[in-house]
Amino acid sequence: MLRQHPPVDKRESESISKFLSMAPTLESPFDEHSDVVHITASAIVVSDPGRDKVVLHLHKRLNMWLQPGGHFEKGESLVQAGVREALEETGLGVVPFAGDDSFIHVDVHPGPRGHTHLDLRVLLLASETTPSPAEGESPSVAWFSWDEAMAMADAGLRGGLLAAKQTLGLDA
Repeated sequence: MLRQHPPVDKRESESISKFLSMAPTLESPFDEHSDVVHITASAIVVSDPGRDKVVLHLHKRLNMWLQPGGHFEKGESLVQAGVREALEETGLGVVPFAGDDSFIHVDVHPGPRGHTHLDLRVLLLASETTPSPAEGESPSVAWFSWDEAMAMADAGLRGGLLAAKQTLGLDA
């Protein structure tokens, strides 16, 4: 999947190279407890039908506005993990943009507690309703215009937002 994926920017190109070199060395790549490097899943959630807003949450540990995401549960596919994480962290009824082919972006970045996340991102759609995250999740979840989201995003999230816009056929 990654070898054929066209990167949206230089950071994603570098992330693909890092992912392809690190992932094969991991004994349990989806287990956050087996190694400080592991594969994670996250979701770029876009309003539907308007497709003019993106939902972000204020990450509890990192104190940054980010896309919903986290660790895989045993046996989950990428899309299943992205949908579950988005539902838990936003409370929104999300659906994959293109079914099992909803993968749009990869970013390798530092995670909490000294971990490195090999983050695979999927594109999900949701009605622009009021977010209601699950108990224990960050209560700060909101819809933002594309411009607002880009202005507050770190470099990794910016790439994911650009990839989402390209996939949706919006002006990137």
